[in-house]
Amino acid sequence: MVLGPGSESGGGVHALNLAKIAKAYIRQAGDRLDDAKRALERGNYPYTLRLSQECVELCLKAALKTIGVEYPKIHDVSDVLLEYRDRFPAWFAYEIEFLANASRSLAAKREVSFYGGEEALLSPDDLVDRKDAEQAIEQASKTYELITRLLQLPKHNVM
Repeated sequence: MVLGPGSESGGGVHALNLAKIAKAYIRQAGDRLDDAKRALERGNYPYTLRLSQECVELCLKAALKTIGVEYPKIHDVSDVLLEYRDRFPAWFAYEIEFLANASRSLAAKREVSFYGGEEALLSPDDLVDRKDAEQAIEQASKTYELITRLLQLPKHNVM
């Protein structure tokens, strides 16, 4: 569903509200990225992955808000991002595959980072290692950088 300027429900005030929501999402994403880095330092790898996934999710939803696209209330919005890639600037559209892959892979690991493999009696710590956590932070960091550039926001003071 398209909500931005050019939609029936669009307009100046609506666009300003979408921008305000997007900025709030980015602030939340930056805090999650900070917390993910601290969790990595403490060796809490499942929590690092979870927070990284939340950072990516919030960033991508902020990007979609800025172009006036309403997304489904799910953790992985990669399909919507791909569908509307032509609404973004060319430099950002070039990065959509990376962003979609980051969203997909982290959302797929989200449940394991919470619950582990309950059927096999494996804890999240048994299933998420340092390498997983480091990759998650790399994906979240790049996503955060791209979205702040897209929104032309000053960078959050991430660790």
